[in-house]
Amino acid sequence: MVNPLLISYGFLTLAIVSEVTGSAFLQRSQQFTRIGPTLCMALSYVASFFFLSQALKHLPLGFAYAIWGGLGIVLTALISVIVFRQSLDGPAILGISLIIAGVIVMNVFSRSVAH
Repeated sequence: MVNPLLISYGFLTLAIVSEVTGSAFLQRSQQFTRIGPTLCMALSYVASFFFLSQALKHLPLGFAYAIWGGLGIVLTALISVIVFRQSLDGPAILGISLIIAGVIVMNVFSRSVAH
C-alpha cells in the first residue's frame, strides 16, 4: 500500500505543473484572443485546482498552498526566461532565491506536516 502522504505530494506536484502550464498558455492566449491556448489555459487551471484539492486530503492548507504558490512562481519565472525569452533582473533573481529558500525551510524544518 502506498503512503497517503506520498500520494498527496504527487497530487501537489501535478497541481504545480498544471498551474505553470496554465500560466504559459495564458501568455500564449494573447489576452484570450486565441481560442486554443485559452482553452488549454482554462483546463490547466481547473486541473491544478483539482489536484490541489486532492493534495489537501493529507496536507495542511497553509503548507500545501505555500509550496504550490512558491514553486509555481519560481517555475513560471523559469518558463518565462526559457520559452518566452524574457529576462530577470537582480532583484527578481533575489526574490526567486528567497522563495526557494522558504520552500526548503518549510520542508526541512517545519513540523506542520509529517514527512
